[in-house]
Amino acid sequence: MTSMVPTAVHDQQDDRQSDLPPLTMFGPDFPYAYDDYLAHPAGLGQIPATEHGTEVAVIGGGLSGIVAAYELMKMGLKPVVYEADRIGGRLRTVGFEGSDPSLTAEMGAMRFPPSSTALQHYIDLVGLKTRPFPNPLAPDTPSTVVDLKGESHYARTLEDLPEVYHQVMEAWNACLEDGADFSAMQRAIRERDVPRIREIWSRLVARLDNQTFYGYLCDSPAFASFRHREIFGQVGFGTGGWDTDFPNSILEILRVVYTGADDDHRGIVGGSQQLPLRLWEREPRKLVHWTPGTSLASLHGGRPRPAVTRLHRAAGDRIVVTDAAGDIRSYPAVVFTAQSWMLLSKIDCDDSLFPIDHWTAMERTHYMESSKLFVPVDRPFWLDKDEVTGRDVMSMTLTDRMTRGTYLLDDGPDRPAVICLSYTWCDDSLKWLPLSANERMEVMLKSLSEIYPKVDIRKHIIGSPVTVSWENEPYFMGAFKANLPGHYRYQRRLFTHFMQDRLPADRRGVFLAGDDISWTAGWAEGAIQTALNAVWGVMAHFGGRTDPKNPGPGDVYDEIAPVELPED
Repeated sequence: MTSMVPTAVHDQQDDRQSDLPPLTMFGPDFPYAYDDYLAHPAGLGQIPATEHGTEVAVIGGGLSGIVAAYELMKMGLKPVVYEADRIGGRLRTVGFEGSDPSLTAEMGAMRFPPSSTALQHYIDLVGLKTRPFPNPLAPDTPSTVVDLKGESHYARTLEDLPEVYHQVMEAWNACLEDGADFSAMQRAIRERDVPRIREIWSRLVARLDNQTFYGYLCDSPAFASFRHREIFGQVGFGTGGWDTDFPNSILEILRVVYTGADDDHRGIVGGSQQLPLRLWEREPRKLVHWTPGTSLASLHGGRPRPAVTRLHRAAGDRIVVTDAAGDIRSYPAVVFTAQSWMLLSKIDCDDSLFPIDHWTAMERTHYMESSKLFVPVDRPFWLDKDEVTGRDVMSMTLTDRMTRGTYLLDDGPDRPAVICLSYTWCDDSLKWLPLSANERMEVMLKSLSEIYPKVDIRKHIIGSPVTVSWENEPYFMGAFKANLPGHYRYQRRLFTHFMQDRLPADRRGVFLAGDDISWTAGWAEGAIQTALNAVWGVMAHFGGRTDPKNPGPGDVYDEIAPVELPED
């Protein structure tokens, strides 16, 4: 996600922080340098030669599952990937039937911050390119329109907006600085000063775990004005207004702003789904046990195994996996990367798979709804100039109308282009659930015509719309995790599950991963970080170890373990 107002907080610090390293999304809960771990020439670790070729099930072919499988393969294990739908998960890039094949829509993840340094490692590894994403008021966004309560404001920079928006910006700056030690935490993360990060965060977790985002704003004297809070919720933090996040834990929001996750977004040229697909096909240069030319695809005969329907334990500490084709296989270890709710609803599971506290944490996981609607158009007509005002005839749009966020995506002035007519979350997303793609489009076009009465968007549309409601996707049932107040303890249980020497012996062997297990749900970086945690866990499960010069996340766990709140 990105922001209008919080960006100014980071800009405010530029002069004094220009000499510091860039931010990373390792975040305050577990400040481990995953990017350094990946870049080290010693690699991620090794397993005993007696375990080479051993099969390990990887359930879920999204980014987390494919990264875990790829790294396990490099160690000499044989990952067996199960995927119910398609490789990519919420890195889902689709085309428009009957339209130019170069036109694509990002139904899930579409923008990535530079602080996603582990993600960037894999983007570079497979040779993908990125480019600036046209977020509101971003330097590469031609123009932005903010439309609230029937009044529109055209802007190229924040300075073009009315004074009230500057007041909201200042309120948010003060709210972060006074209530959350923003500058100090950002500096500590940039410098990778783990003791300082832990000192600040431990105090905040104890104080704020029970606080909502909205309650945090209301407690700040800077946000005493309801009007300021209303504007802030509708357009001031996020691309479609983060008032949908107001009920969530303020700790979730602080993780985002501390790590710059909402700033300077970039999109992947050609579509984000290329990343897991290229890793699936990639033949690593450094392989243990396997012959040169081995890839995940070649180990699977070109396609993953189908959906998992049952998981249970068997004698000999084996995990038995039954799939939709009726095939039954047992494994000494399983990495589960699908959304955890799948274990509660779509997959028949033994209670013995996890300790009861972990089951409780999964049951309490709160997922955000999210929907998008895209249409292909003949050209980026929004760059045409209004003859009277000289302005772009249409702009990236934030509004309190039904569309909420509208994004304009092009590959040049003479090529077909794409409009994301609407991107919404939570209650706003649920409003669209009963409507078809065409019905949704009609509502969107009506809303936008009220903002741009001179623009006939319909005449530029050259294909049928495509849409998604992630809460209605059978293998997801939601877009991403967002903790509610009081959920910190649950998240800690799920994130630390890879440290299985802390678990009873009869509850080991299944390793959780995926962005909903991470502290930064909704971000590809969190999916990768938890995949690497699981890889370390599987390695340790097989008696393996890391190089002393490149300790893994489990090797340094006791030094940087997440804050542990009392359970009484």
